[in-house]
Amino acid sequence: MDTPEQYDPRPEPDLRNSPAGKLFKYIEQGLLMLAAIMTLVAAGTEVWSVYQRGSIVLADILLMFLYTEVIAMIAVFYTGKGSSFVFPIFIAITAIARLIVLQGKDMDAENVVFESGAILLLAFAALVIGRVRSD
Repeated sequence: MDTPEQYDPRPEPDLRNSPAGKLFKYIEQGLLMLAAIMTLVAAGTEVWSVYQRGSIVLADILLMFLYTEVIAMIAVFYTGKGSSFVFPIFIAITAIARLIVLQGKDMDAENVVFESGAILLLAFAALVIGRVRSD
């Protein structure tokens, strides 16, 4: 006859308040801040490039969306609000769309279909993750 497992009244240790947990939290925050600074510098460089060139093309706008989504993803990590899993999917969708725009005329039609299919698959994944996370 099997005996039921005994309940262990000892609480699980909270590793977030341990020295190692605090160290990793500081490292995470430092790397997020570095990523934010690098993204802002890259966005500033892109704006300066557009200013010097004197014209704006669709690829520039899509690149600015990439930078905006990276900043939004960093904000989600800091605030803890929202689904941090969806933002990398949005970034991937925008990056593929930018690739199609930049290479659209020189690409084979089948590659455009494959990349469009990848965007559709990523959009479906974002929808599923958004629905699952909100339930």
